Amino acid sequence: QVQLVESGGGSVQTGGSLRLTCVVSGTALFTRYTMAWYRQAPGKAREFVARFEGGFDLGTSTTYEDSVKGRFTISRDNDQNTVYLQMERLVPEDTGVYMCNARYTGNSYWGQGTQVTVSS
Repeated sequence: QVQLVESGGGSVQTGGSLRLTCVVSGTALFTRYTMAWYRQAPGKAREFVARFEGGFDLGTSTTYEDSVKGRFTISRDNDQNTVYLQMERLVPEDTGVYMCNARYTGNSYWGQGTQVTVSS
């Protein structure tokens, strides 16, 4: 069973930085998984944040939600089955539970999430 465990959340002030980590276990095919980060603010729907495509060619295709472009960077370490989200210049609107998602051949897995709180 594929399992995802996030860590790295916390409370910071506006302008601060955090690095989220998501470790994936239960699969030998991590490189093929498309990995993504989503977030959910209180009272709001879950929204896409960033994606790093998986695949045979170990490509570097990444996609970001418009509001985080230039501030957030998604990366992956395929040797460690880990994906990261480096978040810079955080603003209160970035507050929420950040969840890691792994997707491959129609299967989708989620972690429990890690809380990020940005105060003004």
